Amino acid sequence: MSYDTILVLDFGGQYAHLIARRIREKGVYSEIVPHDITPEEIKSFNVKGIILSGGPACVINESSPKLNPKILEMNIPILGICYGHQLIAHMFGGKIGPGKEYGATYVVIDKPVDILSGLSKREKVWMSHSDSVLSIPEEFEVLAHSKNCPIAAFKHKNKPIYGVQWHPEVIHTIKGGLIFTNFISICNCQANWKMENLIERMIEDVRNEIGNGKAIIALSGGIDSSVAAAIASRAIGDRLTAVLVDHGFMREGEIESIKNAFKNMNLIVVDAKGRFFEKLKGVFDPELKRKIIGEEFVRVFEEVSKEIGAEFLIQGTIYPDRIESGFRRHSDKIKSHHNVAGIPSRVKFKKIVEPLKDLYKDEVRKIALMLGLPREIVHRQPFPGPGLAVRVIGEVTEEKIDIIRKADRIVREEIERTKLKDKLWQYFAVLTNVKSTGVKGDVRAYGYVIAIRAVESAEAMTANFARIPYKILERISTRITNEIPEVVRVVYDITHKPPATIEWE
Repeated sequence: MSYDTILVLDFGGQYAHLIARRIREKGVYSEIVPHDITPEEIKSFNVKGIILSGGPACVINESSPKLNPKILEMNIPILGICYGHQLIAHMFGGKIGPGKEYGATYVVIDKPVDILSGLSKREKVWMSHSDSVLSIPEEFEVLAHSKNCPIAAFKHKNKPIYGVQWHPEVIHTIKGGLIFTNFISICNCQANWKMENLIERMIEDVRNEIGNGKAIIALSGGIDSSVAAAIASRAIGDRLTAVLVDHGFMREGEIESIKNAFKNMNLIVVDAKGRFFEKLKGVFDPELKRKIIGEEFVRVFEEVSKEIGAEFLIQGTIYPDRIESGFRRHSDKIKSHHNVAGIPSRVKFKKIVEPLKDLYKDEVRKIALMLGLPREIVHRQPFPGPGLAVRVIGEVTEEKIDIIRKADRIVREEIERTKLKDKLWQYFAVLTNVKSTGVKGDVRAYGYVIAIRAVESAEAMTANFARIPYKILERISTRITNEIPEVVRVVYDITHKPPATIEWE
């Protein structure tokens, strides 16, 4: 079946893939393609519309990513977002200059028509730009402005070409979904795409990539690797073996819990605690830490694969892992995820297969429900592959892991006894690399500072710190300082993403 398609041209923005995801949520198929796609390549799709994504570059710089000008002449509706908005204006002769706005702000809708149809006079939106469109040619008209951005949205007077400076794809833009609905209507797209179509395609893709070979799945017990395992199992059956690496950085009771959940699957548990701790001795830099862990994971998987004759490695990598690792040409690296940038350049596998690489966490959860996975896996909060090692700031030691493991258990117990559990995206403790003076039993104490992090999010590309009641925070703090002798102080992280990431490292 040929689906009406809206292509998203990727200029390296952190939220580029989120645009395609928002379109798919509305039942219209969308796909990410490189920004330098040609008009001839576009014709190979059933394209009804094109969206130009955001990006970190400045459009007036010679080295910035460009758009083939012939695409603007294809008579296909085009929507530019952030960088894409500025790029359209620049290509038509508009003026681009400095103009910064970051985070939530308000725009005034001057003309609620076409792409902005149905929006109120004043709308809360999410901005993230260092440049602004300062003027546009006569064939364009201004649709919206903000305090620091005179042309926050525009339209071409005669062609279906539009631009918005803000990001309608993030949840912080209150009516962002309406903008996409309007664009879909302008494109005259038929909403006939479903998530079930994606499951079928992923199973078929894995089957084609592995052929008649054997594969191992890197299993952590989290939602991502569990769904990847379910997809792969349906694709290649008993030619799949799950490998759980006990690197020593798991949460309390987690290994046994995972073994029990996957007892009906071919499962190998590798005790590799000693080698991981040895590799991390004297390592303080978080990027190096992640890369060391990523490489050691692969080496363990290679050893198991050699023993059982497997040629392929399957991972539960999802899109935020790849975008934060800066995997695309024009995107910036935020941090190296162990299963992306942490993978060594030479591996002893025919191929690393990643069936979920284009999905967000909540999309993975929807697929998990469709596949019938247990509730405890579907709703398990995200946990980094390097485990507690990236929740210890600085050098990782067995003593520090023991401290953070106890603190993590307390945080989870106190959150999960309340109604907050289902409202929060993630909640955990971080062992900072700071010591502080305290008093315990009328005696001076000098010990570690634990930071508590709890966030609300929909897809992990953006997040707000959770406004947890003081009573709950007080219980957590009291228990941590009472039950863990090495800790004398607890602080709460009140930073959104951006500017922070969810994890500290």
